Amino acid sequence: MSSVEYRQVSFTPPPGATDILLVRHGESAPARPDQPFPLLDGQGDPELAETGRVQAERVAQRLADERIDAVYVTPLRRTAQTAAPLLAELGIEPVVEPDLREVHLGEWEGGVYRQKLAEGDPLVKQLLAEQRWDVIPGAEDPELLRERVTKAIGRIAADHPDQRVAVFTHGGIIGEVLALASGSRPFSFLSADNGSISQVVVTGSNWFVRRFNDTAHLAGIPTG
Repeated sequence: MSSVEYRQVSFTPPPGATDILLVRHGESAPARPDQPFPLLDGQGDPELAETGRVQAERVAQRLADERIDAVYVTPLRRTAQTAAPLLAELGIEPVVEPDLREVHLGEWEGGVYRQKLAEGDPLVKQLLAEQRWDVIPGAEDPELLRERVTKAIGRIAADHPDQRVAVFTHGGIIGEVLALASGSRPFSFLSADNGSISQVVVTGSNWFVRRFNDTAHLAGIPTG
């Protein structure tokens, strides 16, 4: 009988791969019909709610002892505010990646999307059924969204071989990245919680999903 054994082994990132932690921003301020969110380049730009600031602190506590070689944020301030506690711990400056900003919601920007979702607007049901953001009037074309997200992740991976990067971004973008990595339907991962951590390992055209919606560090924080 042969004494040779072949054990199962843990995943090891290939040489040159980039480990990307996708952190959804903390909870942002509530939408009010009489007080639309301020817009930045046509997109709603609310600040963090108090709960979101607590979530940001928890994210920093979770990641402060891990090796983080770079931190990325988007132009929308809720990502920068969520990253701020971790950046203070690490003593580094963030890199702004415009192409990882949230999905553009057209006529439903400024907080309108939340209102339509809460009211059960028929277009929300159509959007979820067709899994296309551009069901909303003026919203972003899915092909253009896919293109910009693919390019942004590719740039980050090219700039950080054999490194781990924390990317503070948005729920729609995390969903898009994981759908691209897994080949799933577009909205299969459209459920990342505020302050959650997801993870992909990128090596060339191969994207490996390693984690989705990790919220262990958020235990005990009241949610809406």
